Amino acid sequence: MNVLEEGRGELLAWMDPDDARDWMATRKSRYPIEKLMPLREAVSKFTFDGGYLAMGGFGHVRVSIAGIYEMIRQGRKNLAIAGKTAVHDVDVLIASGVVDRVECAYSFGHELRGLSPAGRRAVETGKVKVLAELSNAAFQWRFKAASMGLPWLPARVMMGTDTFRHSSSKTVEDPYTGKPICLIPACYPDFAFIHVHRCDKYGNAQIDGTVIEDRELAMAAKRLILTTEEIVSEDEIRDAPDRTVIPFFMVDAVCEVPYGCHPGNMPLLYYSDEEHMAEWLSLSRSEDGVKKYLDKYVFPVSDFAEYVALVGGEKRMDYLRRLERLEEPLTAPWARKG
Repeated sequence: MNVLEEGRGELLAWMDPDDARDWMATRKSRYPIEKLMPLREAVSKFTFDGGYLAMGGFGHVRVSIAGIYEMIRQGRKNLAIAGKTAVHDVDVLIASGVVDRVECAYSFGHELRGLSPAGRRAVETGKVKVLAELSNAAFQWRFKAASMGLPWLPARVMMGTDTFRHSSSKTVEDPYTGKPICLIPACYPDFAFIHVHRCDKYGNAQIDGTVIEDRELAMAAKRLILTTEEIVSEDEIRDAPDRTVIPFFMVDAVCEVPYGCHPGNMPLLYYSDEEHMAEWLSLSRSEDGVKKYLDKYVFPVSDFAEYVALVGGEKRMDYLRRLERLEEPLTAPWARKG
């Protein structure tokens, strides 16, 4: 195959798909065994310093903040992260010293809420390195290639752009048409967190609303930790098999963590906590402010349930639930008036 151009970005989390198949076959059970465990145990058992981390969800929506805060408490270091559309998750992981390398599609901004002071400061000072760039679609196709057992996926994206030049992709001459086509390398994260609406004790998981690329991420990740709003019976899962997005044999740990996305949004259950995010964005403008946030919300609690109580408990969550159901007017600073 004639290679026309190669991106200069570092190739992260790639492996020969046959080696990946062997890895999964020898280290992941194909039997429906119970995988319930405290999140603290799951993070201790299935994450490690220096690994490549990917988060399910998208932006501030359905991201396992519970998993992130537990990694901070356990002092994980030197992680690379898939910054596919990473906002509060990558920002707080960088600020706390957990992440020092980013493969970036969209990072260092909180969408309409503003830029990420902590993440941008870390990159500008060299504390954190951006090792490669991709478009959002290309990043999701890295996981899709891995889920299909392919070393790469061809696509007509990024070619002729600076994004391609900073990626780890290659442009080749298509053997059928003779035209240029981009090859996007597969991505096999060392560990991933996905937050779901419900699952059973074996890890059969259902997601309400958009799935994003979480099905493909679940298939690509070497280790998968599910955090879930609730544990339901196997019978309830079997009653609606078409809704099961992630089957048990992809899952390594199941952790029941109600409100595990806070301060982000869990579709149909609770809205994002805009006041809390505003507090983070204000404090994270300085290293002292970052320390103040972590010392207030992360380090003094033993688990996410204590964190939820600290940020307002059921009263606060009931308010966010009403916001999500459009039963309460939104009063965030950026919300449209009148």
